[in-house]
Amino acid sequence: MESNQLLSVAQEFGSPLYVYDAEKILSQYQRLTNAFSKVEKLRINYAVKALSNISVLKLLKQVDSGLDTVSIQEVKLGLHAGFSPDKIIYTPNGVSIDEIEAVAALGVQINIDNLSILEQFGTKHPQIPVCIRINPHVMAGGNSNISVGHIDSKFGISIHQLPHILRIVENTKMHINGIHMHTGSDILDIEVFLYASEILFDTAKHFKTLDFIDFGSGFKVPYKKGDIETDVEELGRKLSKKFNAFEKEYGRSLTLTFEPGKFLVSEAGYFLAKVNVVKQTTSTVFAGIDSGFNHLIRPMLYGSEHYIENISHPKGKERFYSVVGYICETDTFATNRRISEIKEGDILSFRNAGAYCFSMASNYNSRYKPAEVLYKDGKAHLIRERETFDDLLKNQIMIEM
Repeated sequence: MESNQLLSVAQEFGSPLYVYDAEKILSQYQRLTNAFSKVEKLRINYAVKALSNISVLKLLKQVDSGLDTVSIQEVKLGLHAGFSPDKIIYTPNGVSIDEIEAVAALGVQINIDNLSILEQFGTKHPQIPVCIRINPHVMAGGNSNISVGHIDSKFGISIHQLPHILRIVENTKMHINGIHMHTGSDILDIEVFLYASEILFDTAKHFKTLDFIDFGSGFKVPYKKGDIETDVEELGRKLSKKFNAFEKEYGRSLTLTFEPGKFLVSEAGYFLAKVNVVKQTTSTVFAGIDSGFNHLIRPMLYGSEHYIENISHPKGKERFYSVVGYICETDTFATNRRISEIKEGDILSFRNAGAYCFSMASNYNSRYKPAEVLYKDGKAHLIRERETFDDLLKNQIMIEM
């Protein structure tokens, strides 16, 4: 989206505000499907945790996307948005057997990453198809906070515990219809991902009734000018060749599955905030905005860098600013960043704000969560209203003293 379009949306709906470009979401989906066009059966399951607004889910449903969910609440959001149960996979971590059974009762594909739960579920429900999440012990990303394939990760069943898995399957006679892995976010080296896929192929050989193999996701997107990204076209060529060869060897038709979140929505998102104050100290010029890590926590949590543009004066002379929030904590979005000259009242746009941004928002300092807008077909559509004071009081009970 262009600066003038974003500024117009901010003027209409106020700030702080999340804006999502529907065209970019759909083009990213098409890019991924094109990269794997040589595979006969491909399924893209959008990772709901990245951005769970039901209007975004409905948008992806229109292009036949499935959903990757991690909670029963996300499953219900998907069903509410119109997805059929067979288009949803449920990949929880650390949840109770009760929640897994409740989701299974909804007809959703179950994915289990725990030997204990696998045995309990298989014993009670051997007829319900189950996918197994494997931890290949491969680090595909560079940040240990978002890389989940390493040996100390809480996610997945260790590849070294395959004999235990096979024993449980044999004893319970449960139906395994899928094998899954997810190495984490920000895949930089395609060869590392392909190496992990070979581990998954070798694992799949032990199960004779598979319908799909799920390779997770974690494709890196560029966060700043000149930043590197995962070459999904190269990955598509190389992995498709390996997958097709394995499918022929396996002797059964298989679906290649991915679960992208960030790849589909990150670059489509913009976070707009108004500058409350420009504060000059002895060493720094601060631009304080009407937001904080209650709305956008990634820079503080992961050290992520979001490109910041002054869309009120995009052609102005650049100066160095530290962009900070209004939370009573250290909530620094950028330090000594070159930005077009900022004045109080200007609107700043944070790029790559589509994934893991609003979905991580909170009411810290009793601040309201922002509104959300979907920009589609040249028009801005409000898809979440800004919170009010009544929303803060909802569910609270004032007792008599």
